[in-house]
Amino acid sequence: QVQLVESGGGLVQAGGSLRLSCVASGRTFSINAMGWYRQAPGKQRELVAAINSGGSTNFAASVKGRFTISRDNAKNTVYLQMNSLKVEDTAVYYCAVSTTDTLMIVARWGQGTQVTVSS
Repeated sequence: QVQLVESGGGLVQAGGSLRLSCVASGRTFSINAMGWYRQAPGKQRELVAAINSGGSTNFAASVKGRFTISRDNAKNTVYLQMNSLKVEDTAVYYCAVSTTDTLMIVARWGQGTQVTVSS
C-alpha cells in the first residue's frame, strides 16, 4: 500500500501563490505518475496537473501558465506551485498517484487539502 500526506493548502487572496506538497510512503517503488486533482463544491473532480517518472507533465487548460508541477523522487514528494491564483481555483485539492505513466487511473488518493482564494 501507498500512503499520501498532503500539506500546503490555505486561504490566499486572488493573485497570490501557494505551494502544495504530497509525500508518498509505503510501496513507493510501484509509483509512476504523481499529481493533483481538485474538486470544487457541486463540481466533478478534475485533473489539475500530473508528472510521470520520466518527467513528462500534463496540465489542465485552466491552469496552464500559472501552475507548475515537480517531483523529488529521492523524497517521494510531488509539489504543485500555484501562482496567479483565481477565485475559481478554490477547491479541495487531492494528491494522487498511479502505477501508469498518466494519472488517469488513480491507484491511491490523498485525504485532500482545502485551497480557498478570496477576491
